[in-house]
Order: sequence, then structure tokens, then C-alpha cells
Amino acid sequence: MELTRRDAIAALAAIGGTGAGAVSLTRLDGDSSPDEPLPTDSAVRETLIAVAEVVYPAEVTGIDSFVGAVLDSRLAGDAHGRGIREAVAVLNERSASWYDDRVVDLSPDRREQLLREMGVDSADEDPEGRTAQRVRYYVVNEVLLALYTSPTGGKLVGIENPQGHAGGTASYQQGPR
Repeated sequence: MELTRRDAIAALAAIGGTGAGAVSLTRLDGDSSPDEPLPTDSAVRETLIAVAEVVYPAEVTGIDSFVGAVLDSRLAGDAHGRGIREAVAVLNERSASWYDDRVVDLSPDRREQLLREMGVDSADEDPEGRTAQRVRYYVVNEVLLALYTSPTGGKLVGIENPQGHAGGTASYQQGPR
């Protein structure tokens, strides 16, 4: 299924374009923020696209432009955008430490292995939690939320009319196709 810019716009409408309501990024557990400067927009975009290629269903295409379009507004200068950047920086630090490469330079199998070894696949999402919880919240859930709130992504899981996507009165009066 091809994701389009229209899907990205619908997803942004459903989840809110700027990530309003994000909480502050206080570190209570001693799990530090990245030592390096925060990544640029293009580095964040590349990393989230690389993660989406691993966590999205195989039949999804058009990932690059879809994730890029969603991130354009999600990386705004608020706490949520900073959280995404920090999570990407930590993910890349871990990747460099364990695999001697950035996330985007790893094969899809290695990317999946990295996420599993970090515990991201089983972590509860928590914007103020430990590293795996923050990566789950700001990276994995970010790309999954965008996918499944889009009309095309919603169809993959039987949600013909995701919240925030106008479908008209006919859409809720009919059963799934």
C-alpha cells in the first residue's frame, strides 16, 4: 500500500501537527541525555525512516516521503520535538557503540536487532523513562502513530476511517469492506 502526502496530512490532523501537550523532559533516573549535540532535522528524518522500514508492515511503500512529511511539523521547537531529537541521538549513540555504525547505515535486520537488544520492542512508552522507554515513545511510537492514523495505514488494520479523518456520514453507517 502506497503512503502519500495526503496520508501524512491526515495523520497530522489526527495526532496534532506540533505535538501539543508534550511533557517536559526531566531525567529522574540518572539515564542521561546524549553527550553530542542534538541531531539535525535531516539526521532525525533519516533515522525515523530507517526505523519505519523495520516496524512498518512489508506491504507499505512510500515510507520516505510519508515520514518526512509527518516529521516536518513534529520537529517544531517544543518539548516533543526535542524529545524526538534526544531519543534519536541516544539511539544512534547505542548503534555506534554496539555496531560501529549509525542506525541508517545498518541493514534492516541489524536495525531490528538493535531495537530488540535495547528492549524497545517490549518497553512501555514513557517520555520521561529510561532509554528504551524514551526510544519507544519518541521514535517507534511516533512512526507507528503516524502510520495507523493515516487512511492508508488504517486500512491495513481494518480502521477504515481513523479518528480525525473526515469520512462523512456514510462512513460510519456502513460496515467494513
